[in-house]
Amino acid sequence: MNWDQVEGNWKQFTGKVKEKWGQLTDDDLAAIDGKRTLLAGKLQERNGYEKNQAHKELDAFIKALKP
Repeated sequence: MNWDQVEGNWKQFTGKVKEKWGQLTDDDLAAIDGKRTLLAGKLQERNGYEKNQAHKELDAFIKALKP
């Protein structure tokens, strides 16, 4: 699985994203619209993650998704 697949099917993945990062609101997810950089930014804002940590979290999330 790669991010292009997530972005292309964002509505299907929003439940998994919300399950992983429950502090993200439906409005956040709608605004992110599958964009990795926007999601990383929200993770930094809401969780206080460093930029690298946010991207590592996203990489781990992608690896955990089943193709």
